[in-house]
Amino acid sequence: MALRNRMTVSFSWKSILKTLVIALLPYILYRTYEYIILRSRRRRCAASKGCQPPFHLPIRDPFFGLDFIWGIYRSLIKHTSLEDMRQHYIQHGVNTIMINQIGPSAVSTIEPENVKCVLSTNFHDWEIGPIRKKGLGWFLGDGIFTSDGAAWHRSRELLRPSFARAQISDPELFEGHARSLVEALPKDGTTMVDLQPLFFQASLDIATDFLFGRSTNTLSKQPEREAAPGLNGVEVKKFIEAWDGVQEAFQPKESTFGFLSLFFFDWFQGPKVRTINEFVDGIVEQANKDRPEAQQNSSDRSHKYVFLQELLERTQDRKQIRAELLSSLLAGRDTTASLLSNVWFELSRRPAIWSKLQDEVSIMSSGRPTFEEIKSMKYLQAILNESLRLYPVVPDNARIAARDTILPVGGGPLGTAPIFVKKGEIAHWSLWAMHRRKEIYGEDAEEFKPERWLDKADGKGLRVGWEYLPFNGGPRICIGQQFALMEVAWVTAWMAREFEGIESRDDEPWREKVALTCTGLGGCKVVLIPRGQ
Repeated sequence: MALRNRMTVSFSWKSILKTLVIALLPYILYRTYEYIILRSRRRRCAASKGCQPPFHLPIRDPFFGLDFIWGIYRSLIKHTSLEDMRQHYIQHGVNTIMINQIGPSAVSTIEPENVKCVLSTNFHDWEIGPIRKKGLGWFLGDGIFTSDGAAWHRSRELLRPSFARAQISDPELFEGHARSLVEALPKDGTTMVDLQPLFFQASLDIATDFLFGRSTNTLSKQPEREAAPGLNGVEVKKFIEAWDGVQEAFQPKESTFGFLSLFFFDWFQGPKVRTINEFVDGIVEQANKDRPEAQQNSSDRSHKYVFLQELLERTQDRKQIRAELLSSLLAGRDTTASLLSNVWFELSRRPAIWSKLQDEVSIMSSGRPTFEEIKSMKYLQAILNESLRLYPVVPDNARIAARDTILPVGGGPLGTAPIFVKKGEIAHWSLWAMHRRKEIYGEDAEEFKPERWLDKADGKGLRVGWEYLPFNGGPRICIGQQFALMEVAWVTAWMAREFEGIESRDDEPWREKVALTCTGLGGCKVVLIPRGQ
C-alpha cells in the first residue's frame, strides 16, 4: 500500500513537470528566437552606424561589478566619490567608460556631445526610469523630479509661469531675510561662525516665503522659532528636522541599510515623510481657504506673488500640488544654500577675489539692490559661474535608454566612434569631472579663477555650451535657475556690502558631502569684519 502511494506521488510529480515543460517550451523557444533576432538586429544597426564599444572599466567581478559597487560605497563613506570617479577617466586616458554591474550596464561619460545627445538631441530616447522614480518618489511624490513623458510635461507647464522674470525679480522677497541673516552674524571681528547652516536657514526662509506665502522665519531673533502667521513654530521645527533627516538618509553612512542603501531606499524614514507631508498639506489647506482674498488681490501689483496660490489656480489635485511644492523646495532651498556656502568658502580663502568683489559692491546704491543692478555686477556673476563649475551642486546625473539608441562619441580605440546603447542601459555623466577637463578649461582648470569668465582687452572670456551644465540642459533644464542665481547674488552682494573683511578659520580643503545635493563637508567657518571696525 505504501509503495503504491509513493508511486502515485512520483507519477503525479512527473505529470506536473511534463505538463509544465510542454506549456513553457513554446514560450522558451519564442524568447530564445526573439533574443537571437534582437541581437542580430542590434548588431546590424550598430554596424550600419559605425558604432564601436567604448573602453570597459577593468573590474574583478565582470558579471555583477560588486567590487566596483563596493568601491563606490567606500568612496561615499570617505567623501571622495566625485574625485575617485574622475580619476577613472584620467588613469585610463578616456572620456567614456562602459561599466558592467548588477542590473543594466552603464556608459559613464564626460563628453559634452554625449550629454547633449541624451538631454537634447535624442531627448525622447531617454527617461529618468524607475530607479529614480522609486528612489525619490517615496519622499517627493509624483512631481517634476520623478516623472517622465506626459506627466513630466504637465508638471513643467504647471510650474513654468511661476518662474517668469516678473515673479523672481522682486528684491523685497530677499531683503527682509538678508537683514535677518546679517543680524544673526557676529560683528566683533573675532568670533568664528559657520556660515553654512545659516545659509540653509536663510534659503529655507526665502523659499517658503516664495512658495507658501508664509516664511518659516528660522533666523528670527525670538527664542522660539517665530514662523509667519499661519505656521506654528513647533510644527516648523519638526518639519525642518524631518526634512533634514530624510536627506541625511540618502548618505550611505547615515542610512539604516549602510551598503545596501545603494540598492534600497530607507523605509524607516516613513514617519519623517509623514511629518513633512502633513506640514505641507496643512499649508495647502490654509492657502485654499485664503483663495478668495488672494484672487481679489491678484491684480494688485503691490501685493506679493505666492507660488502656491498660482498652483491652486491651475489645479486642485492636492497630491500633485504637494509633490510640486516639495520638489521646488528641494531645488529652492538645498541647492541654493549649497551654492552660497561654496561661494563664501572660496571668498574666505582668496583675499584678491574678495577685494575685487568689494570694489564692485562699493558702487552699488545704498538702498535695496535692484534686479538690473545685481545682473550688471560682472565680477559677482563670474564668481557664481566659477563656483558652479568647480562645485556643481548636482555633480552627476543619469538617464535610462527608453529604446535602443546611439551616443555620438566615445567608442573605439580613439574614443571617436559612436556607441550603441541597448534599451534599459544607463547613460551617466559626471559634471564634477567634465567641468575640470583641461582640454576645455585650460591647464588651470582645477583652480578657482573667476577671471576666466570675464572679457579681456585681448579677447572674450570663457564661452561654453554643453561643457558647462550646472542647471542641466535641454527640455529638462532647471526652470528655477534664474531665481537661484538671483538669490545667491543678492544675498552675497548684501553681505559683502555689510562686511569689509573675511578670514577663513578652516585649514582643511573642500570635501564633498553628497546626498540629494552636494555641499561642503566642513561647512564654511569664517570670521567676518564689519565696516568701520
